[in-house]
Amino acid sequence: MKSAILAKFAVALALAACAAGCGPFWVDPYITVRQSHLNWVEIHYYNTSHNPIRRVAVLLTGSGHIELKKGTSELISNDFAKNNSSSEWANIKTQRIVSDPKHINDIFQNLVNHGLLDREKNFKASKKKDIKRFIAVKANVSNHTYSETVNIFEADPDLAEQLYDVIREFDNPTL
Repeated sequence: MKSAILAKFAVALALAACAAGCGPFWVDPYITVRQSHLNWVEIHYYNTSHNPIRRVAVLLTGSGHIELKKGTSELISNDFAKNNSSSEWANIKTQRIVSDPKHINDIFQNLVNHGLLDREKNFKASKKKDIKRFIAVKANVSNHTYSETVNIFEADPDLAEQLYDVIREFDNPTL
């Protein structure tokens, strides 16, 4: 009898939380990032004010391996691009960099602190109109995933600037 009442109460409480628009209280998007080789963040940036569109992609892994791809080829942002007759098809440069895993973990923590995993923070429209830059991110950080194809410059300009700073850090590294 008591267990049936408790079960009904738990269901009612869960429904009330969902109806109020609250996420589960146990999911905290502002986590402490633990260093792991399984962590990764992939950032894609396009500058659409140029013709052809300039593209940059940066893949950071928790092991300290970074892959930077840049150019005007569609292959930078789409491994399955089909337009191989395009004059821009071969315009791609790939650079691999090895960094200290602790430094990469610090980058991951900074992105999490700026709301990378906070889905409720994202999707707030920007007041800027006609944004000529596009930045998107996919991530798996401490078993928390994020994968959206929205323009972060429009959805969350503060996070977009942090992502763009990461691109600038590795786009022209001093060796």
